[in-house]
Amino acid sequence: MAMKINPDECTMCGDCAPVCPTKAISEGKMTFKVNAALCTECDGHADSPKCQDICPAGCISYA
Repeated sequence: MAMKINPDECTMCGDCAPVCPTKAISEGKMTFKVNAALCTECDGHADSPKCQDICPAGCISYA
């Protein structure tokens, strides 16, 4: 599985990208996006997905 970012709720704050241990989050044209091939949901890095924990808009969820 991978995390996903709801583009309708993303405020483009950029808080999620630097906390991703696998560098799976990058800035797109209108919103940040998650590369599903790289996303591990922080398995082996944290108890829960770091991006989801830090997102002030709450727009990151499980795919």
